[in-house]
Amino acid sequence: MSTLAVLLVVLVGLTTMATVESRARRLERRMSRLEHRLGLLMAHHGVPDDDPELAEVAALVRAGQEIPAVKKYREVTGAGLLETKQAVDRLRD
Repeated sequence: MSTLAVLLVVLVGLTTMATVESRARRLERRMSRLEHRLGLLMAHHGVPDDDPELAEVAALVRAGQEIPAVKKYREVTGAGLLETKQAVDRLRD
């Protein structure tokens, strides 16, 4: 296989990987926004969230351990820092 052919295969592979990664990031952001909206709707209508990991976040907040609560919330939801901070603040109130 010539050097040009190898270079072309590598270039196509890298381009494909970059496209897939970009799409995955967009889908993750979209999913995070949808989960946030669903959470707001559930809270508005008084529907409890029975996720045990989120119950752990609430327990950490009640225990005054805000930083571990933020870390756990981000781990569970994949939310950004601002959204997480707002969610943890709502749990504190």
